[in-house]
Amino acid sequence: MSRPQRLRSKLRQLYREIAKFGAVGGAGVLVNIGVFNLLRHSTELQTVRASILATMVSIVFNYVGFRYFTYRDRDKAGRTRELSLFLLFSAIGLVIENGVLYAATYGFGWDSQLQSNIFKFVGIGVATLFRFWSYRTWVFRTLPARETVEQAEAYLAASKAAEAKAKPGVDRSN
Repeated sequence: MSRPQRLRSKLRQLYREIAKFGAVGGAGVLVNIGVFNLLRHSTELQTVRASILATMVSIVFNYVGFRYFTYRDRDKAGRTRELSLFLLFSAIGLVIENGVLYAATYGFGWDSQLQSNIFKFVGIGVATLFRFWSYRTWVFRTLPARETVEQAEAYLAASKAAEAKAKPGVDRSN
């Protein structure tokens, strides 16, 4: 495969990954915003506390979507490590996301329903950039490329064939 073909192939893979990440993430945003508004209207929770609970619900939803849809072809060894890293980076994303809402709510006094939803959404956007990078880099690690594996197998087969050709039939090393 030529260099431009490899580059196009890698870009296609990245676009597919971004689309799948976006689909799961988009559904997760709907869960997050929905739970947030449900908690705000049906409980006496403060804005940021309702947001934190909503974010936690969406983290669980997103893990299932990412593991079994977006990154289902990734390395599945070490699920405990994967889940631990996912929760660590999700917690950092939770702080980023809700830090934006906290600053808007308590720093500037912007606590109307519309303002809370706008800043919740902005926080989700900023945290999503961090999550995409961290999940694909550290959590759902890539398996070795098929092309690399095929090249290694071809090399090994050629080595064995050359070795067999050098020693036809009888072993004369004795």
